[in-house]
Amino acid sequence: MTLPLGFVVELDRHTRVVDGGRALLGGHPTRLLKLTPKARRLLNGRLLPVQDAAGALLADRLLDTGMAHPVAGALPAPADPRCTVVVPVRDRPRQLARLLRSIGTGQPVIVVDDASRHPAAVAAVAAAHGARLVALTTNLGPAGARNAGLRLVTTPYVVFADSDVVLDPATVPILLSHFADPRVAMAVPRITGLPTAAATWIERYENSRSSLDLGAHPAPVRPGTPVSWASSACVVARVDALGEGFDAGMRVGEDVDLCWRLVAAGRRVRYEPAARAAHEHRARLGDWLLRKSFYGTGAQPLAERHPESVAPVVFAPWSVAFAAALLCGRRWSVPAAAGVLGAVTVRIARKLDGTRHPYRLAVRLTGNGAAAALAQTGALLTRHWWPLTVVGCVLSRRVRRATAVAALADIALEYRHDQATVDPLRYGVARRLDDLAYGAGVWLGAVRARSLAALRPRVTR
Repeated sequence: MTLPLGFVVELDRHTRVVDGGRALLGGHPTRLLKLTPKARRLLNGRLLPVQDAAGALLADRLLDTGMAHPVAGALPAPADPRCTVVVPVRDRPRQLARLLRSIGTGQPVIVVDDASRHPAAVAAVAAAHGARLVALTTNLGPAGARNAGLRLVTTPYVVFADSDVVLDPATVPILLSHFADPRVAMAVPRITGLPTAAATWIERYENSRSSLDLGAHPAPVRPGTPVSWASSACVVARVDALGEGFDAGMRVGEDVDLCWRLVAAGRRVRYEPAARAAHEHRARLGDWLLRKSFYGTGAQPLAERHPESVAPVVFAPWSVAFAAALLCGRRWSVPAAAGVLGAVTVRIARKLDGTRHPYRLAVRLTGNGAAAALAQTGALLTRHWWPLTVVGCVLSRRVRRATAVAALADIALEYRHDQATVDPLRYGVARRLDDLAYGAGVWLGAVRARSLAALRPRVTR
């Protein structure tokens, strides 16, 4: 399988062109890719249009490393773009009607009623919009309901859309363009908040910081990368790549599991923020907290199925030493942490030997790694391990100080990044409640399974 002529990729915003174009530095994990004179001529600024076999090979390599992403608006359309929309639903006739209106009449729609308590209302909405209704007598959960619809799909592509989303007319066409890459099995849009007239403060927080919103930049969906999973609230997939579909035994995390199984099979999953689907977020505090906790319980079944991919944080050995030195809070802590960073900088610079400014690049990379280590340490204290943190705060002033710094720094940095529409105080309260609820779900799943697999950090080179 190779990329077709006319396919265009663009370098990721974090990919640096070094040594006058003789090499590229970036990707996940970060690497240095040296370019031959012929490869350099294939690049047009930060764009690479595929015009021959050499261009296809280089573009494919850049996609594999995460150094570049497809330019959705410049991709050739798939030869057969026909698709079927599958909507799993349980009750929610109002939301279902809103979704079906946004879909229109351009493609077949299968509504799978997952044993609604009031099935007549769901059936009436499906009939009013010309959708095919599949009524399940037993509640299977979202995964099982989607699979029931998938078995009836006869088109090359399937769109899974939850009943509480609204699709933009351009969403599906933009995502379909990614299938010009024959290795792409699934493409997902950015999930944004559905505007409401009188949003609660929790809803306003969720609109700026939803767990489903994966950000403003395109990315491959792969474990261990900034976009390590994708929600099935809205998905476009190649039917022949899905096999039996979702794991029907999972009531939560089934979308993450499917992404990771596809990646393990050598397929690509793309996140494309140029395509959007609006999601009706939970507006009441109790419902919102329960949903966050429910998400957390998905960590344990994922750890059982993908032990190498599930970890609350992933550290390099040096970042463990760096964070541990700072957490000790002694007089020697800062000099020791600085010594670790200095040694890492020298080591990276040696690996970059042959570039014009190895130490300058090494300092930048080490700084990025240090910031990531601190962010992950803070996440352990305030999110994943917070029950242990509470005990530590009772026993140790240093733990109290470290937790306070982590919690406040996280709020300050994320509030600015998210451009939240709620005031800083309520944003901070919601941010901490978000972490507490999710962490509680992770611990609940671990206790039920009698396993700490979902709570163990991973140290890797």
